[in-house]
Amino acid sequence: MDMHLLPGSAVVMIRKLAADLTEADLAATTPCAGWDVRALTEHLLHWGPALEGAARKETVPPGAVPGLTLAGRLDGLAEAWSSPAAWEGETHMAGPDPLPAAVVGGMVLGEFVVHGWDLARALGRSVEWDDELLRIVYSEAAQMADQGRAMGVYGPEVSVPDSAPLLDRLLALTGRDPSWSPPA
Repeated sequence: MDMHLLPGSAVVMIRKLAADLTEADLAATTPCAGWDVRALTEHLLHWGPALEGAARKETVPPGAVPGLTLAGRLDGLAEAWSSPAAWEGETHMAGPDPLPAAVVGGMVLGEFVVHGWDLARALGRSVEWDDELLRIVYSEAAQMADQGRAMGVYGPEVSVPDSAPLLDRLLALTGRDPSWSPPA
């Protein structure tokens, strides 16, 4: 699979949600423990520069860019990771230690899918992605699950049947309950 082709399709769902956000939406509870939509948006805006820089093989510190919208940040990330060169060799993500570029690219895809689902659920909307993309994101998440839990990025795995849809199994792997819905 040409990984550089995936960011454009992965970002479509979350990009639509981000473009429609209203001030009232920002207080909505998300499936991310302790995060409302505002905190989720701030997370994506904060880490976006470092992830974009990583695609260009530049070490860029995290931090939101004043005036840049979430939709604009997502577009920039998708564009940066749509270059075949972004996925090659090593890169840095806001620190001195080199990482395989494909690992960082996989993290970007995971951010689009998992946080896209978080945002959709918070807003009472649904999202879906191509099974090929979900298989790749699931594989990346499975490889990083123990480390993600140790770092507090993932919660404890949620139990779902082996026959559950792939998106549900991915969400469960990251510690999310696929049946989560906003509080009434």
